[in-house]
Amino acid sequence: MRSMRFALILVLLATPAWAEAPPLSPRPAPRAEIPADRPLAPTPAAAITDQARLDRWLDGYRARARDAGIDAATLNATLPGLRYLPEVIRLDRNQSEFTKTIWDYLDTAVSDLRVRNGRAAMARYAEALARIEDRHGVPAEIVTAIWGVESSYGAYRGNVPTLAALATLAADSRRGAFFEEQLTEALRIVQLREVAPAAMLGSWAGAMGHTQFLPTSWRDHAQDFDGDGRRNLWGTDPRDALESTAAYLRANGWTPGQPWGVEVILPDGFEYRLTGERVEKTAAEWAALGVTRPGGGALPDAGPISIRVPAGHEGAAFATYGNFRALESYNTADAYVIGVGHLADRLAGGPPLVGGWPRQDRALSFDERIAMQEGLRAAGFDPLKIDAKIGPDTLDAIQRWQTREGLVPDGYVDVELLSRLLGG
Repeated sequence: MRSMRFALILVLLATPAWAEAPPLSPRPAPRAEIPADRPLAPTPAAAITDQARLDRWLDGYRARARDAGIDAATLNATLPGLRYLPEVIRLDRNQSEFTKTIWDYLDTAVSDLRVRNGRAAMARYAEALARIEDRHGVPAEIVTAIWGVESSYGAYRGNVPTLAALATLAADSRRGAFFEEQLTEALRIVQLREVAPAAMLGSWAGAMGHTQFLPTSWRDHAQDFDGDGRRNLWGTDPRDALESTAAYLRANGWTPGQPWGVEVILPDGFEYRLTGERVEKTAAEWAALGVTRPGGGALPDAGPISIRVPAGHEGAAFATYGNFRALESYNTADAYVIGVGHLADRLAGGPPLVGGWPRQDRALSFDERIAMQEGLRAAGFDPLKIDAKIGPDTLDAIQRWQTREGLVPDGYVDVELLSRLLGG
């Protein structure tokens, strides 16, 4: 899902009025919250079928959980009380309906309120964030930005019972094996007495706590910052979650001292076939092609650089470094990474983006992206997969088609361009 040129994003379905809306996007277990006023229980007629199906699945799962090391006491204390959550399945089935353009996403992810609240949060936890940065090499503003995007600095950590959500998804979803592993690891957290089952709340797809960790991420990367013997991502104190996030990023390739990316200005006549993650050049090589920072400064010489134009040649452009990929390990959408990176820059005192956006455009729907890929294939520019994801192969196909058509080969498709591709 890298290089998503439409930077499409899951829309938050409901947010309390007192909290910033945390912008969400695809990740191994995409997230959205169930509104507090929407019942989690099915209708009585559906309850018999759905709950009975879940109970049968849990009967079979019990032996697999025991084989994975979950003891009988934990299973007896948790599994019988798990309820089927039909709203979770509805959300899982309909993720593709909810999309945003990158500019709409950034309007929320890096709003003035988000920046103000983030600076206040950084000041409040300055000592802890400094220690975390010293231990893991991840800047305080990056960790804080993830916290802000994932849960509005802890204001909205999720209200869905994690065990019930994961059991529902494991028994009745398109990715049952994935969610069964998450359920097993969530039960292991309970078995270790890190959190009581009733307090294990999060998103509909199992992400938990201040920085929305999946159970397997907790297993592999959670940290006990305060030394109380627990790795607590669920409580009001965010410090364990903040260090866990830094540990996660460092384990997934974060390079200390390297930027995630910087905004750039591309010269007139720039060759847009050079954009995308597959083309890397040094700072000096890009400079020779006329790429500069806003105001004319040079790019940081901090490793191989790619140029990304998530909204095509009419939108802002970014020079991205290896740490862009480290942030992608947290969430693979370009919009998410740019949102976190730019929010971090703003928290550190940086300016707003200079480049504009084609705000007259709208995001393509799931079906339109499928039609676009099918149209490319029919035109002789095979994207290799028909999956509605604008990854490197689809990007390359779009650019080759644009070149043939005499268009700017920036890999961006709006509704008008889609109509042309499909012969409309």
